[in-house]
Amino acid sequence: MDFDFSKEQKLIQKEVRRFAQEELAPRYSQWDRERKYPRELVKKMGDLGYIGVSVSQELGGLGESYVTEGLVCEELSRGDCSLPMSTQVAGHLCAGLLEQGSRSVQKAFLDPFLAGEQVCAFCLTEPGSGTDAGALQTSAVRKGDAYVLNGEKSGITAIMDADFALVFARTTPGHDARGVSCFVVPCNLPGMSTQAYEDLGCNAIVRGSLFLQNVEIPESYRIGEEGRGFRLAMRGFDISRIFLCLEAIAPALVSLQETMAHVKGRTAFGRPLATFEAVSFPIIEHFSLLEAVRLLCYKALWLRDQGQSSTKEAGMVKWMAPRFSTNAIRDCITLHGHYGYTKEYPLEQRLRDVLAIEIADGTSQVSKLVVQREMMGREFLPYNYR
Repeated sequence: MDFDFSKEQKLIQKEVRRFAQEELAPRYSQWDRERKYPRELVKKMGDLGYIGVSVSQELGGLGESYVTEGLVCEELSRGDCSLPMSTQVAGHLCAGLLEQGSRSVQKAFLDPFLAGEQVCAFCLTEPGSGTDAGALQTSAVRKGDAYVLNGEKSGITAIMDADFALVFARTTPGHDARGVSCFVVPCNLPGMSTQAYEDLGCNAIVRGSLFLQNVEIPESYRIGEEGRGFRLAMRGFDISRIFLCLEAIAPALVSLQETMAHVKGRTAFGRPLATFEAVSFPIIEHFSLLEAVRLLCYKALWLRDQGQSSTKEAGMVKWMAPRFSTNAIRDCITLHGHYGYTKEYPLEQRLRDVLAIEIADGTSQVSKLVVQREMMGREFLPYNYR
């Protein structure tokens, strides 16, 4: 049993951390205020190979392990915990699906996506189906050698800046997940329109809704077999959920490190704040919880690298990491005193951004259901959860 990263992984970790500190952190607040998707930085990330880290080298990726991809996600999130929701989390889901597409689809969409030249949106959720994603109603009807799509997708990360979308639509009428297929849909096609949300956080990767009205695409834009789209999506969620958790933990750990330095340097009643147990103990408790969950994240990624299931572990960390991280950042704000409540520090933005992770890719409640299913069996679930 080895809890250390390899020499190569440590070098990647060091380089990505430097990039995050120099390129992302200084403009983290600016992108939030301006609601600006930093395409120029995403292009740099593509040039450096930070997008689609686990995609095979034959298809333009680095061909690295999931553990290494998790390291990249975590280190980027130390500088900006919003942008990786698009480039690393949704990016992993999109890249994994595009790998299953035809070579023409890979050349037209996967190649520019990995290069950071185009933005992809992952479109599964609908107004009437979030947790129960298999109940989606967007339709894809055959028309010769084409499909015609109609419906509405909601809660889509970076949809306002996306060049193309991976849209899940029903090719077989009903409410069964087996009737759902996945399609690549360029966002400039006739019948495509979007509407932005005014969110609490993650404002650089503006979320919104996608409306499809008689959008026609060629049959070749379907990913995988007809009716197999939902299964393809679910395979990627075990990994994307872990990346989300590392994305939550990273800013919490940075906030705790900043707070520790603050309480060691600030005095009250003639003593450093860090000497008071009411100040130091909460910091130590948060460090302990976050380090434990972080280790479980990397165990889950290691399991997938070994070809084993990580579904249970992914469900465990998904309910713990964002909750423990928001609790930690909130305490960091109060331990900074009235300064912590200002926008002079990145603490308030980190809190707003990390809150989104409690909902994304499965809420805390459904994450616990996943663990219950894995540990107790489907027959003990409260309903027929897919």
